[in-house]
Amino acid sequence: MNNKTKVVWITGASSGIGAELARQYSNFGVKLILSSRRADVLEQVKSECSNSENIKILPFDLIDFKSMSKLVKSAYEFFGTIDVLINNAGVSQRSLIIDTEFEVYKKLIEINYLGHVSLSNAILPYFIEQGGGSFVVVSSVMGKYSSPYRSGYAAAKHALHGYFDALRMEHQNDDIYVTIICPGFVNTSISKNSFTGDGTPLGQYDRANSRGLPVDFLAKKIISATSQKKWEVSFGGKERIGVYLKRLSNKLLHYIVKKSNVR
Repeated sequence: MNNKTKVVWITGASSGIGAELARQYSNFGVKLILSSRRADVLEQVKSECSNSENIKILPFDLIDFKSMSKLVKSAYEFFGTIDVLINNAGVSQRSLIIDTEFEVYKKLIEINYLGHVSLSNAILPYFIEQGGGSFVVVSSVMGKYSSPYRSGYAAAKHALHGYFDALRMEHQNDDIYVTIICPGFVNTSISKNSFTGDGTPLGQYDRANSRGLPVDFLAKKIISATSQKKWEVSFGGKERIGVYLKRLSNKLLHYIVKKSNVR
């Protein structure tokens, strides 16, 4: 844990990875800003954290793009600074292309990509003015390759890499850092909340996710990678191998994933 990290803003903090990051960061006495759409759920997460007097709640909708400048101003008024923005909010997908309505693709891009771009664009001038800051982006191994049933999700995650790799290049001299996290399957409710072809939630847990990485283990790894200012890291089981196999042989990866009966 970097002793210079004093204020961390976490989006998607109401459950899963975001909530666990809040719990673990609070143990270090870090000041936290927790965001998601539902204030009541954020208050519950806050109650589960240590040093709750150092935690502020800032609910907002990630696709309310026009409100981002005002939102960032409000976030800075809590503690006077922000050292780390963790872009964690998102939604997954479980539908074949042929069965997926265009509006579902639009929502996946808005939530998983444009929302993070809008928020990051709004906070970037503050980071430059204060002499630095860190962006942490919770992507996925699907940001490195794709699979059936996740076309729109994978596309949005791929887009995140393009944007944040460019941001890193453009602002490295401003002491602004970007750490991209690429998890595989994680034991959270992400599959239950995933969009199906018509945009309704799947409503059930994937077997692969239920057997995935423990969320407390992943949160610990994210905090470590952030502290070390790593550029990009991946975590997971055999699905992580695809990240490296993609570099070796895209065709081989294609056939392996195709035969893996992904749902």
